Amino acid sequence: MGLDQVESEGFITTSVDALVNWARKSAVWPMPLGISCCAIEMMAFAGPRYDVSRFGSEVFRFSPRQSDLLIVAGTVTYKMAKVVRKIYDQMPDPKYVMAMGACTSSGGIYRTYSVVQGINQFLPVDVYVAGCPPRPDSVLKGLMVIQDIISGEKPWERGSIVGSEEKMYDIEIPDHGELVKA
Repeated sequence: MGLDQVESEGFITTSVDALVNWARKSAVWPMPLGISCCAIEMMAFAGPRYDVSRFGSEVFRFSPRQSDLLIVAGTVTYKMAKVVRKIYDQMPDPKYVMAMGACTSSGGIYRTYSVVQGINQFLPVDVYVAGCPPRPDSVLKGLMVIQDIISGEKPWERGSIVGSEEKMYDIEIPDHGELVKA
């Protein structure tokens, strides 16, 4: 292969890690979990005005076994937390979590015994999107942050090989009789 042949045909140099990360970040398939009012903004994020297909994430998968990103949008109660955790556990590695909205991130305005005060108590959250409800462009920025996280990883070190299980927490369900005293 001579230098004149390289000039006419061109060539690409990269590492396998960079190629795999480029493919992974360009095809993030979200699993939408719209529990309350933030779900409307998540639907707008997937609509034509914000054009999430530019980022390869227009395919909302309603099966956790086909998803990379879990978008939790809305108020999570202790009763629902077990379901959310089960959905997360069914997702293949590597997996990412986006907490969308104030209620998901910190319980929001609901300071009651039944509302989880932040999903980071039982899920490892990668990106928090602030707002009540957050605007669709903020959710788009959260997706771009997830893509930056993916592009900076070594694909062989996250997920099923090394894992991120050290960030997991057990859900402690409060006893209703202890909280409500007559």
